Amino acid sequence: MSTTLTPILTKFWDDPQSWTLETYENNDGYKALKKALATPPADLVQMTKDSGLRGRGGAGFPTGMKWGFLPPPDGGPRYLVVNADESEPGTCKDIPLMMAAPQFLIEGCVITSYAIGCNHAFIYLRGEVVHVYRRLLRAVEEAYAAGHLGKNIHGSGFDLDITVHAGAGAYICGEETALLDSLEGRRGQPRLKPPFPAVAGLYARPTVVNNVESIASIPPIFLHGADWFSDMGTEKSQGFGIFSLSGHVKHPGQYEAPLGITLRELLDMAGGMRDPEKALKFWTPGGSSTPLFTAEHLDTPLDFESVAAAGSMLGTRALQIFDETTCVVRAVDRWTDFYKHESCGKCTPCREGTWWLKQILGRLEHGQGSEEDLDKLLDICDNILGRSFCALGDGATSPITSSIQYFREEFIAHLTEGSCPFDSSESTLFHKDRVTA
Repeated sequence: MSTTLTPILTKFWDDPQSWTLETYENNDGYKALKKALATPPADLVQMTKDSGLRGRGGAGFPTGMKWGFLPPPDGGPRYLVVNADESEPGTCKDIPLMMAAPQFLIEGCVITSYAIGCNHAFIYLRGEVVHVYRRLLRAVEEAYAAGHLGKNIHGSGFDLDITVHAGAGAYICGEETALLDSLEGRRGQPRLKPPFPAVAGLYARPTVVNNVESIASIPPIFLHGADWFSDMGTEKSQGFGIFSLSGHVKHPGQYEAPLGITLRELLDMAGGMRDPEKALKFWTPGGSSTPLFTAEHLDTPLDFESVAAAGSMLGTRALQIFDETTCVVRAVDRWTDFYKHESCGKCTPCREGTWWLKQILGRLEHGQGSEEDLDKLLDICDNILGRSFCALGDGATSPITSSIQYFREEFIAHLTEGSCPFDSSESTLFHKDRVTA
């Protein structure tokens, strides 16, 4: 496996004015659009299928196949909705992408809309990131002024408008149907499926919902060809992706590399662990909603199939790194706090289950309760997993079941000692002994 990074979406992030249309056009920006507008839409859909691009939002569903699910045109509108509601703990790739190079996303929106016959696209952004919202609005303005958006784009006869919509900050709106309800002005809660968005999505019309990175990957694919993209990565997980390293690593940040790279290789590029004397204890391969990995998984290829075979999910490639100073019970307790708070309350397993999980975990973290509570936790997780309305409930169980699987003795140590055996300040960035007045 090559350890070479592939700076494509991140190629010019360090340019002093990386977010401007001028910088983007100096780096082959909008060349793919002109090429795409001269290609039949059906061929563009087929090229996306041939490239092997899979959704970069977590589930990894083939992007071209999703486009192909739209029914034949019936004269009515159809929509593209970009899911930019990035808000899972540890996941931090789409927001820096939109901040540093928003034109990738906008050009991708135009090409995708042309391919699926859409004349109005929406970007649903997490509302708290006001700076990104303003940057996207400005980028859309620039694209309109240059003729990349609006009526009769580059004389092709194709019209497209883009609306940037700021949500109110609910994690559940990252679920595509909850996002659609929120976009329509309703409370963000998952819809019953079927019908799926491809048949009855936004305003009950055929809709494609894709992640930011998925759509931003479209221009390079169409510019260089499907084979160029599929030659990277692995046989079933093709292409490149942005890997977000955070936590106890010397140089946290975004590392764009082919799928199939390993954490060991990424850690080498990131300068290793923050403190070389502290060993890697556990890490998440795809954000806090994916089962934990440990040091034994350092050489697991980070592609959809290999990570799944090892018992987790590639998800959003949010690699949160924790060394031996971290209490796994405390970390999982904090994540469970998040899922309890962000549960929309529509279904009983998630609404009640996440609350119970938090009560028990909070008790264990403080050294209270009994070993029977571990089995109770697993029993509650078993009753949530696969029984909740959407994947939020499933995600809430993942770190709990995996942490008990790998660190059961640590849970018991809390009970034996009657409190957490770790000094929580040890795992912070600024250790108390290093802080001076």
